[in-house]
Amino acid sequence: MATRRSKTKQWVRRQAADPYVKQREAAGLRSRAAFKLKEILARDRLLKQGSTVVDFGASPGGWSQVAAAAVGRGGKVVAVDLLPMEPLDGVEFIHGDARDPAIIARMREALGDRGVDLVISDIAPNITGIRDLDEANFLELAENVRSFVEQVLGTNGALVIKLFQFPGTDDYIRDLKTIFGSVARRKPDSSRKASREFYVVATGFRI
Repeated sequence: MATRRSKTKQWVRRQAADPYVKQREAAGLRSRAAFKLKEILARDRLLKQGSTVVDFGASPGGWSQVAAAAVGRGGKVVAVDLLPMEPLDGVEFIHGDARDPAIIARMREALGDRGVDLVISDIAPNITGIRDLDEANFLELAENVRSFVEQVLGTNGALVIKLFQFPGTDDYIRDLKTIFGSVARRKPDSSRKASREFYVVATGFRI
């Protein structure tokens, strides 16, 4: 069994060899994950200047950073996370648990009368190692995102959400298909091959 020290060394070696880590530093991006959203936005053309975006699980800000650059000064990005986040130009950050109705109310207040064009979520709970508990926690967060989408997303709006393949994941995706015209899976090149994560891009919101 690998020791904690050996696992740390493996992680350090992987980071040092990872081209996206080097590109992140050169580009001044806050997270390696920013490349995943950049790839998805380039492929699916989900944003334009002036769009409005909500970012769930935003800290440290990589996805918000990409979204803010895409929507420009005429757009708006509202971000939320239980973890703190350093300020970003063009991003209104709300510090709190996105499952808390009071936090959801603050997010809606921050949006004002603006219709939301895109909801993005790279959120994931802390992993306990207990599969049933991890699945329940993750799907609770995903359901919370979907509920918010149904409240604020404009007609033909879109959702990008990180998922993992749990027994309940396929049911979640089937539910998305009832409110979106198109639902597709994406595995960006910058997503590590060993990772079980994938992303769902849902477009054509129709409620």
